[in-house]
Amino acid sequence: MAKPKKRYVCQACGGVSPRWQGQCPDCAEWNTLVEDAPATVFSLKHDLSGGGRRLEFVSLSDAVKPPERATTGLKEFDRALGGGLVPGAAILIGGDPGIGKSTLLLQTAGAIARKGGDVVYVSGEEASAQVRLRAERLGLADAPVRLASSTNVRDILTTLGGHDEAPDLLVVDSIQTMYSDTIEGAPGTVSQVRGCAFELIRYAKERGTALVLVGHVTKDGNIAGPRVLEHMVDVVMSFEGERSHQYRILRALKNRFGAVDEIGVFAMATEGLEEVENPSMLFLSGRDAPLAGSAVFPAMEGTRPVLVEIQALIVRLQSGATPRRAVVGWDNGRLAMLLAVLESRCGLNFSAAEVYLNVAGGYRLADPAADLAVAAALVSALADRPLKDRSVWFGEVSLAGEIRPVAHGGLRLREAAKLGFSSAQGPFMEEKASRGIQFDGIRQLSQLVDRVMR
Repeated sequence: MAKPKKRYVCQACGGVSPRWQGQCPDCAEWNTLVEDAPATVFSLKHDLSGGGRRLEFVSLSDAVKPPERATTGLKEFDRALGGGLVPGAAILIGGDPGIGKSTLLLQTAGAIARKGGDVVYVSGEEASAQVRLRAERLGLADAPVRLASSTNVRDILTTLGGHDEAPDLLVVDSIQTMYSDTIEGAPGTVSQVRGCAFELIRYAKERGTALVLVGHVTKDGNIAGPRVLEHMVDVVMSFEGERSHQYRILRALKNRFGAVDEIGVFAMATEGLEEVENPSMLFLSGRDAPLAGSAVFPAMEGTRPVLVEIQALIVRLQSGATPRRAVVGWDNGRLAMLLAVLESRCGLNFSAAEVYLNVAGGYRLADPAADLAVAAALVSALADRPLKDRSVWFGEVSLAGEIRPVAHGGLRLREAAKLGFSSAQGPFMEEKASRGIQFDGIRQLSQLVDRVMR
């Protein structure tokens, strides 16, 4: 018998190497190669007609009914999922430690169980008594949730397979703690995570059970384990937020049953997570009088407009020290580009000043329409003059200093008008501005500078 060859698998990207080395040749990460079980090689017979079953093909034009969704009891969770849980769907939720993943799923499990659904909650990180203590703190002690503490996938599937009816929801917390005795390697390795997830997902697809997997994240915020795990599931969600802030954002990064830009906003309270139906009021709270360096931007998260405050601070340096550029909640490279445009196209001087930019509330912006609001905050801070009261700013700035049009301008204006804002500045739009708000179009970034300086 031939001796099986050793192989080493990267814990970050899943790349396979025939020998151990300090740096992964695929993703360039250090000290991530771990010895794994040898790959199984199957030999193909010359006769390909035997040993398998024939597939049944269907026409692509056949009418298919949309999946029937089940509400979770949390409207913000349903919004992020695209309308609710789909039977047989596999959902992966990741987030920083202590952000509230287990709290969110326990509240969801309790709400579904109280409505008559069959819910199974399997914890591999906490004992059953610890989960019950959290349930009592959340007011869910009377929820008929079937709770177990186990890390063996075979025991979990054997227990669930012994019942005639499959549960409506299966929560596994977390996938990195699960292991299978048929796979070599410690829990959390690439082979164990991939194999355990495959068995759980196969059970969910065959029995029509909605499966929710909790995933750990790395220091960069990515879900730990092989990237193939994100390809295996139907929905990948990220639970974001700072533990020092009150709010939490549930964002869909991948969704086979809905939009990928939808978010759900929650606020951490003493009795668990509370839904925030109007997140704009949350991010604008405490903003009374207009101040220099403050601008309001109507951001778009999927189909929901969210108004956030952008704050800028300019500090003039007296000595020849190198000025700092500090950004919280926005792209650092985009700030450098915007400062270069302001200096080159508008004649402003930021080279001898320190620039600090912050998105209030710990919110993170990725919308390119925030360029105009950031520019307005920077110019206002440089001139030490407040912007026009009760106004919003949005638009993309090009390298030539032009204000480019952005998507969903009407939704942004309607949300601003609903919250009591009276004016808006942005690129010229073909559609009419919503009622109750005055819209002023801007073509060049120099026009913004002139308006602020006046």
